[in-house]
Amino acid sequence: MIVEVRDLVVHYGAATALDGVSLSVGEGEMVALIGANGAGKTTLVNTVCGVKQASGGRIDVHGNLALVPEGRHLFASLSVDDNLRLGAWRQKKRTTGHVYDLLPGLTKLRNRPAGRLSGGEQQMVALGRALMACPDLLVIDEMSLGLAPKIVADLAAHLRDRNTTDGLAVLLIEQNAQLALDLCARAYVLEAGRVVAEGPSGELAGSPEVAAAYLGLEA
Repeated sequence: MIVEVRDLVVHYGAATALDGVSLSVGEGEMVALIGANGAGKTTLVNTVCGVKQASGGRIDVHGNLALVPEGRHLFASLSVDDNLRLGAWRQKKRTTGHVYDLLPGLTKLRNRPAGRLSGGEQQMVALGRALMACPDLLVIDEMSLGLAPKIVADLAAHLRDRNTTDGLAVLLIEQNAQLALDLCARAYVLEAGRVVAEGPSGELAGSPEVAAAYLGLEA
């Protein structure tokens, strides 16, 4: 396993944000974490990535993680190329050519300030910045947020390609359950800080409760 989370508990003051959450992502896996806004998805991501401190439980990480955060958090005044280089701050080699090979749509934008890009272009830069870290696991928080369906489909295709070609593992945190279940072979459902369902994505999509709550279908 690249990441294994066991009985994770996280508090914000007296409030419990995560209550005994367990999940895992193995090498080469694409795993989804779905749930409504406020379910605790971003808290889980921030705790796994070391941004938030856990109150209890255990997180084991075996490999290099890179995060594509919700909201992208690019440096608006810096060029696309400079934003990409920031993703390799732990690497000796900071050349960006391989990212343009993987994401050719960024090539013509490489000298443009990131703040002048569209939302889809910015998300592509955030993805490329994370890939600069040469991760074993890519953690993506709300990839589809605020983006047109065509842009989301392009991003999903890039992830599939990296997974198939390079064996890149992915943990996709999404409110868009249909996208997440279509893209990832396995998934967890988070509600009010607890995992309430897990298993193969096809089985979860076929669950009347999951379909009613997250796919807009009648139970």
